[in-house]
Amino acid sequence: MIKHSAKMLRNCIRHVTYVIVVLTTSAMMMPTFAAGPTWTVMGGDANRGPRLIKAFGCGGCHTVPGVKDARGNVGPPLSRMGERTYIAGMLRNTPSNMVRWIRDPQGVVPGNAMPNMGVSDADARDIAAYLYTLH
Repeated sequence: MIKHSAKMLRNCIRHVTYVIVVLTTSAMMMPTFAAGPTWTVMGGDANRGPRLIKAFGCGGCHTVPGVKDARGNVGPPLSRMGERTYIAGMLRNTPSNMVRWIRDPQGVVPGNAMPNMGVSDADARDIAAYLYTLH
């Protein structure tokens, strides 16, 4: 009986060890998903962004999380801008490109639906800083 119990114990330990190795190896092979880039807009103040988005009327065309009454449906929703790869489907999503797009969308893509709104560089930086907080 003792011989049989020792054999069962060895088999049990071997199986448990096998399961631990398989689980550990599987966990190491699983892909990891990093959050999108966290951008910092030099000179931008994300706290001023919502007020400026409202003042420039961006919510008439875009849905913007955290901005009261910004529920437009003309342009794309601006949720998760901090995670997106592209702006306007063609510009790499970087702080300088975001500011450029906000200031002069017609200069970037002539004839697109987003009008130039006369946004200053400082205001564009604040708006971009806010948009990058949206994950």
